[in-house]
Amino acid sequence: MPNKKTVMLIEDDKFLSSLVKARLEKEGYGVMQAFDGADALELLKQSRPELIIMDLIMPKVSGFEVLESISLNPELNKTPVIVLSNLAQDSDIEKARRFGAVEFFVKIRVSIDDLVKKVKTIT
Repeated sequence: MPNKKTVMLIEDDKFLSSLVKARLEKEGYGVMQAFDGADALELLKQSRPELIIMDLIMPKVSGFEVLESISLNPELNKTPVIVLSNLAQDSDIEKARRFGAVEFFVKIRVSIDDLVKKVKTIT
């Protein structure tokens, strides 16, 4: 198989993470997982995924802090980021977009099918 496109999934809900990971792998993507912001930042020091899907409310380092770090890193700041969060306030969405998120999905309003369609569109 040709080189798989790699998606980094940063989500502290392990059940949701496993569902999204399984679906992306079924679609032919390689998936790296981090379950908190600190682990994500460590992984990003050594990996360059084609796309990042991330939550904003996480232990250790928040998603906003991870987004800011990505946006300030010249090696990562062109990497598309999809936010998948329970936060639904306009101010949270605007803040995520300011830090470079290309898409923002509220967890209770999006299906895994819709998320995968967006991943395919971006990658």
